[in-house]
Amino acid sequence: MTLILLFVSAILFDDRPYMMICIAIMIVTVIPLFARFELRAIGSKEIVLLAVLAAIAAMSRVPFAPLPSVQPTTFVIIVSAIVLGPEAGFLIGAMAAIVSNIFLGQGPWTPWQMYAWGMAGMMAGFLRNTVIINTKWGLMGYGFVVGFLFGWFMNLWFLLGFLGDASWEVFASAYIASFYFDLAHALSNVFFLGLFSVGWIRILERFKRKYGILTPDLPKGEVYK
Repeated sequence: MTLILLFVSAILFDDRPYMMICIAIMIVTVIPLFARFELRAIGSKEIVLLAVLAAIAAMSRVPFAPLPSVQPTTFVIIVSAIVLGPEAGFLIGAMAAIVSNIFLGQGPWTPWQMYAWGMAGMMAGFLRNTVIINTKWGLMGYGFVVGFLFGWFMNLWFLLGFLGDASWEVFASAYIASFYFDLAHALSNVFFLGLFSVGWIRILERFKRKYGILTPDLPKGEVYK
């Protein structure tokens, strides 16, 4: 939904500052999430776990830097959100982007990456009680779709920040050019989720229940068996 709003705003507001419109939309969509997170009782154990998972997600990206768009960061964010919930998924995704860019380079793309990875985690958390996440094929399909949505979202900051001309032709050319990289991200998500999601979810679920972290409301779908 956010991606659609950003795309439409860039096309319709021909003589408006595209970047400011996009940032405003992102801020508006994030406010309810942070408000909901603030209402929860978060202890030191939860904070430590979120920090550790964010660090793992961030550092797992660094060794894969020579391979464009191939990394396990999205996988870590998704499985963390499945166990810990949408708010935790968003925070882990956002922190993974800013921490990994300490090593790979900060820039105007960082807030966009924070938002994109955060939304990937948040949606996984919201969908964790559905058949999409509770079956292995559904989870892999979600990872595939997220790979493309992440790339399409990141195309916007490049188009609006550097090209300025937000015509349909420019958008189409940019998205066609990014297809290979988006596909690489999508397939790497499928690979990591297909091989490692069950083990990671079991470990995080046991850790969560042992220490009473956040709300123990995990579904009992196929992924958890």
